[in-house]
Amino acid sequence: MSKKSAGILLYKHEAGRILVLLVHPGGPFWNNRDLGAWSIPKGEYGPDEQPEAAARREVHEETGIAVTGRLTSLGEERQKGGKLVAAYASESDFDIDRLRSNSFDMEWPPRSGRTQSFPEVDRAGWFTLADARAKINPAQRPFLDRLEALCPKDSEP
Repeated sequence: MSKKSAGILLYKHEAGRILVLLVHPGGPFWNNRDLGAWSIPKGEYGPDEQPEAAARREVHEETGIAVTGRLTSLGEERQKGGKLVAAYASESDFDIDRLRSNSFDMEWPPRSGRTQSFPEVDRAGWFTLADARAKINPAQRPFLDRLEALCPKDSEP
């Protein structure tokens, strides 16, 4: 059975446009990657947890944002590695300077015998839909399209 992940695409309206919050994965593998590397805040969940609850938990762990309001489903998409991602949308005005992420440990450099700690998310940013389409993991682009369909009154310049 493939792994399942859930997350929330946070958005806000600014100057007649939709801005979305994307996060950049931490750790040395992602250090010099940009286009296609960003993601919605998300994480894995097991069979005993509901995807919406997992999405709220993961967003809090990766960003420090406690999403308490209503979530709108954006459906599911399968990523290149086979993981099925369920996404939700929620409006937010999160200040990215307040980003607070949990961390993970890994051996680094490889085969060195040393363990280092890295943030799960090393930065976050608010992006227009056009910029987000370039930055986000390609398998997650349909979530941007679905959000845009939910907010038709906004437009990109």
